[in-house]
Amino acid sequence: MLIIPAIDLKDGHCVRLKQGLMEEATVFSEDPAEMARHWLAQGARRLHLVDLNGAFAGKPVNEGAIKAIVDAVGEDVPVQLGGGIRDLDTIARYLDDGIRYVIIGTAAVKTPGFLHDACNAFPGHIIVGLDAKEGKVAVEGWSKMTHHDVIDLARKFQDYGVEGVIYTDIGRDGMLSGVNIEATVKLAQALTIPVIASGGITNLDDVRHLCAVEKEGIMGAITGRAIYEGTLDFAAAQKLSDALTET
Repeated sequence: MLIIPAIDLKDGHCVRLKQGLMEEATVFSEDPAEMARHWLAQGARRLHLVDLNGAFAGKPVNEGAIKAIVDAVGEDVPVQLGGGIRDLDTIARYLDDGIRYVIIGTAAVKTPGFLHDACNAFPGHIIVGLDAKEGKVAVEGWSKMTHHDVIDLARKFQDYGVEGVIYTDIGRDGMLSGVNIEATVKLAQALTIPVIASGGITNLDDVRHLCAVEKEGIMGAITGRAIYEGTLDFAAAQKLSDALTET
């Protein structure tokens, strides 16, 4: 199972938010490309980028930092990116720049026809991001709750041809409160495409718990605040995951 470092971009810096609040941003690095190189040196085999400004603006904002990261890591390590992706031209530009997977979140929920078109135009490159609280999907940087059931939406998007689902429990993201294993497994069991867990990873025990349910369809876990604040040693986490999922 992949442990995937998150690099959240705000105003060109690497930051982390608490529960999606822009005013709760903590700056961890002013050089996101150097941070990407650091995680690669620690054993990362995929990176997760979020253009936070873009997510709130509805259009790409941190393109310079994104390109610097892609250039820094090269083609060997897949980079997945979300935030402010609302049209096919933006997807095409990011893929041309070396992004491997584009994550569509709010736009998938609000304009599912766009997600369908994206899957048709760029097969193999589209991941859907579903952020939920108590089983219901949130949109627009978690500022608005919907009445959509996360499992129902995920099944619908699976039929569109998305490569996978990133599932974030927004009640736990950035809070270092542990992973919502039960909800993540429930979603993974309902799908045939892989699920990437996000939100709440705190320590190696969380990694152990996720590895124990990997066979339910969980291919990876995104971690952010824990590896930046030091409650989780990233290199140790990936080594532990490799050891547990090889047996």
